[in-house]
Amino acid sequence: MRVLITGGSGFVGQQLCQQLIALGHDVQVVSRAPHQVRGRLPKGCDIRDSAQAFIDSPPDALVNLAGESIAAKRWSDSQKEELVRSRVTSTQQLVALCELLEENGQPLPKVMVSGSAMGYYGDQGKTVVDEATPPNDEFAHRLCAEWEAAAKPIEAMGIRLVILRIGLVLEAGGGTLQKMLPPFKLGLGGRFGSGEQFMPWIHRDDLVAAIVFLLNESALTGVFNGSAPHPVTNAEFTKTLAKQLHRPAIFPVPAFVLKAGFGEMSQLLLTGADMRPARLIEAGFAFQYPTLDKALAAIV
Repeated sequence: MRVLITGGSGFVGQQLCQQLIALGHDVQVVSRAPHQVRGRLPKGCDIRDSAQAFIDSPPDALVNLAGESIAAKRWSDSQKEELVRSRVTSTQQLVALCELLEENGQPLPKVMVSGSAMGYYGDQGKTVVDEATPPNDEFAHRLCAEWEAAAKPIEAMGIRLVILRIGLVLEAGGGTLQKMLPPFKLGLGGRFGSGEQFMPWIHRDDLVAAIVFLLNESALTGVFNGSAPHPVTNAEFTKTLAKQLHRPAIFPVPAFVLKAGFGEMSQLLLTGADMRPARLIEAGFAFQYPTLDKALAAIV
């Protein structure tokens, strides 16, 4: 199978490329700077600067992971626009490629797995959240809703569409733990605010396996939550991380400090959702790391 990936040079994308090549698939990657990312990707990846550049070698499947990091900068109005633009534009490029293939009478991809995030649901408090839970209207929800809507046109072309709402991705060297590990290793970690907010998480290996699973299972369509079956509160997360590192977690960060430092973006740290992967489990997907202590033990 020939798989075209946006965001292939990112934290999840790199691992996905390696896994797909190990499984014998051909991997195509969209990157604005192919020469800069070539060293981060496995040999054999076909890297080009746009989705439309692959018109001469139509992909069998699409994976859409591109987008500006949601926590990279404070949420100014211009940064909010960039967060939306980066996701919607990359998605629209894949749709445009499919439209061009259709116009040319070339074979269309059979499936598109398009990324979204747990932010779709917004702040859900203690509500148990599955794929049918109504969202709370806030910026994170509107961002994800626009991202998901941008992928919808491919359904009219007969392409199977899967939307994957991804939780906090855990693995060494990037993702959620990249900024958390240093203070915790020094014994300076602690909960954020009350610590009662939920943190749906997933080990990177399980996320990559879930993407491959969704690519291969031809009967699966629609929305799937990409998170482990046992989400935890922020207080539980910090306690478990500190325990794995054999360090205390006695330095909580008050909510007002986070709000002062990060503004509206502090919502990412102070709110959450008890998100469960109901549809993945129903489909028979097996998690290698279903619990946080097992995941963190493997990482740290």
